[in-house]
Amino acid sequence: MKFKLFLAAFAWMVSNPVLAQYKAPGQQDWIMNGTGQHLSRIDIKDQDIILQNGLVRRSFRIKPNSYCYDFTNLVTGQQLVRAVQPEAQLQLNGKWYNVGGAYGQKERAYLRPEWMAGFTASAEDFHYSKYEVRELDPLLPWNGDKWWATHKAPGKGKELIFTYVAPEIASLGGIAVKVHYAIYDGLPLISKWLTVQNNSGETVQINQVIHEKLALVEEESAVVGSIEDMQKQHGIYVESNFAFNNAMRYHLSDQSLHWKADSTYTSQVNYNYTTPAILEVYPNVGVGIRLQPGGNFNSIRSWELLMDSYDRERRGLAIRKMYRTIAPWTTANPIFMHLVSKTDEQVYTAIDQCAATGYEALILSFGSHVNMEDTTASNLAGLKKLADYAHRKNVKIGAYSLFSSRKISETDDIINPATGKTGGTIFNNAPCFGSNWGIGYAKRIKTFFEKTGFDIWENDGPFPGDQCASTSHPGHHGLEDSQWVQFNMQKELYHWLNARGVYINSPDWYFLDGANKTGLGYREVNFSLPRENQRILNRQNIFDALWEQNPAMGWGFVPLTAYQGGGKDAVLEPLHEHIEDYKQLMMQYYGAGIQACYRGPRLYDTEETKQTVIDVIQWYKKYRGILNADLIHLRRADGRDWDGFLHVNAPESGIKGLAMLFNPLKTPITRTIEIPLYYTGITKQAKITFGDKTVKTVTLDRFFKSKLTVTIPAESYVWFTVE
Repeated sequence: MKFKLFLAAFAWMVSNPVLAQYKAPGQQDWIMNGTGQHLSRIDIKDQDIILQNGLVRRSFRIKPNSYCYDFTNLVTGQQLVRAVQPEAQLQLNGKWYNVGGAYGQKERAYLRPEWMAGFTASAEDFHYSKYEVRELDPLLPWNGDKWWATHKAPGKGKELIFTYVAPEIASLGGIAVKVHYAIYDGLPLISKWLTVQNNSGETVQINQVIHEKLALVEEESAVVGSIEDMQKQHGIYVESNFAFNNAMRYHLSDQSLHWKADSTYTSQVNYNYTTPAILEVYPNVGVGIRLQPGGNFNSIRSWELLMDSYDRERRGLAIRKMYRTIAPWTTANPIFMHLVSKTDEQVYTAIDQCAATGYEALILSFGSHVNMEDTTASNLAGLKKLADYAHRKNVKIGAYSLFSSRKISETDDIINPATGKTGGTIFNNAPCFGSNWGIGYAKRIKTFFEKTGFDIWENDGPFPGDQCASTSHPGHHGLEDSQWVQFNMQKELYHWLNARGVYINSPDWYFLDGANKTGLGYREVNFSLPRENQRILNRQNIFDALWEQNPAMGWGFVPLTAYQGGGKDAVLEPLHEHIEDYKQLMMQYYGAGIQACYRGPRLYDTEETKQTVIDVIQWYKKYRGILNADLIHLRRADGRDWDGFLHVNAPESGIKGLAMLFNPLKTPITRTIEIPLYYTGITKQAKITFGDKTVKTVTLDRFFKSKLTVTIPAESYVWFTVE
């Protein structure tokens, strides 16, 4: 009888991975906990230094040289390290050097602790000197009080720093390398980066830096298969602050993660030794800079998040929590309008409409009459007058600035390395940030914000994938350092703005260097399609974007006037003639927690339209906390049946969930829908309130799900809260 009960319980847990993996008896799920639990610590035990927080553990042996021998997911018990590697690798003055590491492991499919006593060091490697432990500093000095952020403070944790000295046989005396590790409270997350100090008295060429190198357990074994085709280790997610290309998705924007074969792993199944079993993090193009005497170099920084599931939703929830912890500015989400202005009077009118309807910010969109690069006293004084008026109305104000996709001059533009001429960049023409014009551009942008008091910068470019072959630009020496220099010039500007409290709408994945928001991902010409199409396409865009990013991280688009062409069926103006479409587009975006760029000359044209906007904004503000929380995907819009999503919140919040359900059909529908409530934190019964009116109590099954029968009006929507 006991055996039968065991089999039944086992079958139940296998069919319910949430229970089996994430909520063992007496243990709360780390994804739903605050980061104040699972506190980080660094333990020193003889020759070992161990970072851990109850969710992740990374262990190092410091003799005969420092190396990592253990990287464990303490939630699942998975060991990721199969063999020791150098802590980092540097190419200096054209020669490669290992930083740390040890030799002597013959079997590289796994590592037995007793083998480590026989490991040796090499005199040609940078050698471990000392370690330091300190409290973790925030990435940026961000003030979250003014931007309606759900998270105002960065996560806490510990930082471990290893110092390495140059090998005596190399002509590198005075070069010190510091390898930094950060472990965060409440997440299975460790960050890593590297710094170089040049105290040698000589200029050193830093050609390339590999700041992370791990020999990982393989995800699959196959007799044949290439690095590109075989599955990569799913137990670790790696993200760095070196991502760009305008894809508006991190994994497509990443320019630093590399999976390699390991020919020394001779017991692998793959006949040609091409299993992707080495993970390295470094900039694709290289660094290429000259580090002057007394100079300091900072590598890119990576974050390594250990995964406890193959479930797409759960993996996305883990990444979203990572962003909220390490970059809380990504939760800032002001309600803004995009004004296309030709005169100051139009700006004053738009500010008044924002104040009247509850909008919190106004951005002067592309095509407007504001020139941020004009630093004449008269221009700056006029713009300060606009900003002062907006602030008196409690409205933030910002403007758009174009960097890329423009031609400045033959002297200042990117020189295409393939042709030796200007043109042929990612967006055909673009100035070089390291040119005289580019250096001046950064100064002009700073002057603009210092003198006008504007609050928001909508930055279109630069896109730092462009390399510049010029040897006359003062900001970089040549092709080899051009990408690195331009990217770091952009970072410096972003950091400066961030420290001033300026909100940044960015064209790319610059979140880990201060950007607040980027595009949701959409095709602009789709906004010339009929409004009916736009509603469904917008919901698809929302659904697809929010797997791995929080709602506040993306903006959508609602052109109020004609955009990219389109006939009368595509536009919303006159607004009062299309008020239901206008309202539904607002409800779709605000219901997802996403700010759209409502681009046009006004927010309302009649009292009825004004009241509609007010009603939607008041609804959004009432439920703002839950609407900006994590989104669970229910069903993607396909135009054939219902679609929708469910916001969920941490257990300590009052409202545990809010769902939006849509009907694209031209007739009402009634459907019985299964609602997953595990991530609401509710375990037994839930109170469902439809549209602030109908209340129903439902019982959750053993998988924390409940079935609801819902009627959705034709071409419309319903919403309900969960308590």
